[in-house]
Amino acid sequence: MADTIALGSYFDNRWQMGTGSVSLINPVTLATLAEVRGEGLDLGTAVQCARSEGRNSLASMTFAERAALLRDMADALQNDRDHYAELARQNSGNTPGDVMFDIDGGIAALKFYAGMGKKLGNAKRFVESEHQPLDREGHWAARHIMTSVPGIAVHINAFNFPSWGMWEKVAPSLLAGVPAIVKPATAAALVSHAMIRTLTDAGLIPSGVLSLICGSARTLLDELDAGDVVAFTGSADTAAKLRAHPAVQIRGVRFQAEADSLNSAILGSDLDQGSETYGLFLREIQKEMTVKSGQKCTAIRRILVPETLLDDVASDLSVQLTKTTVGDPAAEGVRMGPLQSPEQREAARTGLEQLTAVCETVCGGDTPASLTGENAKPDCFLAPTLLLCRDPDNSNAVHDTEVFGPVATLMPYRDLSHAAALVARGKGSLVSSLFTDDDSVASTLIDQTAGWHGRLLWVDATLGKHHLGHGTVMPQCIHGGPGRAGGGQELGGLRGLTLYLQRTALQGQTDRLAAITAGDAVWPGV
Repeated sequence: MADTIALGSYFDNRWQMGTGSVSLINPVTLATLAEVRGEGLDLGTAVQCARSEGRNSLASMTFAERAALLRDMADALQNDRDHYAELARQNSGNTPGDVMFDIDGGIAALKFYAGMGKKLGNAKRFVESEHQPLDREGHWAARHIMTSVPGIAVHINAFNFPSWGMWEKVAPSLLAGVPAIVKPATAAALVSHAMIRTLTDAGLIPSGVLSLICGSARTLLDELDAGDVVAFTGSADTAAKLRAHPAVQIRGVRFQAEADSLNSAILGSDLDQGSETYGLFLREIQKEMTVKSGQKCTAIRRILVPETLLDDVASDLSVQLTKTTVGDPAAEGVRMGPLQSPEQREAARTGLEQLTAVCETVCGGDTPASLTGENAKPDCFLAPTLLLCRDPDNSNAVHDTEVFGPVATLMPYRDLSHAAALVARGKGSLVSSLFTDDDSVASTLIDQTAGWHGRLLWVDATLGKHHLGHGTVMPQCIHGGPGRAGGGQELGGLRGLTLYLQRTALQGQTDRLAAITAGDAVWPGV
């Protein structure tokens, strides 16, 4: 990208440029790529356009027609995929593997919901399959219907997934008939901006259906009211501030958060150092620590192993991690790039200081000894870092502090109940992985840890490499987690639409209820 470009916002059916200037940088070279000009925008206009024109457009469409819109969007984005990949490399230091998670994952989410919506056909609302008799004679009955919430959706996204984080929210929102205003994290807005630009240039966004706010959105929640929805991904501190906003606390705006998560991986007590599943465990840890430079909400942060294998695992993982080639993703052979910005690296270093007070450093801990690529500057780089906590029962920091980077802490457990207790110290996570070939070990860990997670991945020798990994969020499965993970739930097939639907008990004369709901899509009871 030779010249710095200015990024505006898209709402009220046109691109608009605000004032001010926030620079977006290349975290490898520190060169300025773009300037976001997002101050002084009339966000009330954006909300009103979405409420009126956006809602009317989607309300006039059947599920199949909304699905066709999603499919057209996905096809247009697919055609420009390589362009977004290059922007992601420049603005976020993404490797080709990172791009698969973000760019390809976002387009895949759109395609998934397009396929699902097509199967729903020409209906505009859902109905639960059974009616409920309300009198003995069968004249009076109730049937639960599900219709779009009467407002709009605001999606506030994190910097680490400017594509996937946007489309995994937008797809179920639009399919449910709810227009969306997207607010990407400013530091990584280049990809989000380019994708929306593709769609507007192609004429694929009906007025008010999808808006983009680049830069400041401090007053956006002030414009929201009952019937609206906010879906947030980011830090627990920011989530708490948003929850306390009058729009949520007083006016009843629906709020869902995906926040911090100290995800874990557990090596089963049945495994030996040389077993196949032990090897799969090492491979998955190495991948989860280095993909997106560890800047994933699903990344493994705590590694639990039988105390008899603690030092063996530390040695084996150290060998794996130190082989990782770090540097400019444009250089051949690079497997891990930089953190998003100098600020993110400094935040990671601050977290590391808290952890190293109670942990040994097995490998990493600072700037990589060498960086591949002649243009790579060290300011945003952090070496893959494995820490070792020998006393996790009395070390609160390893269960409280998430370092958002290529950092994980290894810790021992005495038995399965102890492993489960350590997992629970994280106070709620998005995902945990169980590596065991023993059904009884798996069943025990599932019983004792499932309540703390939105997702569990069980890997054994028969599954082997036939899965996409601990950190991969599949649109068929729910994404979210209890407790400190935010308590939210996204995706999961049709479950992803529930945030944008209102369930209503419709009462009336039995036969007439049956007739009026005959053309509705049947909610499958998920």
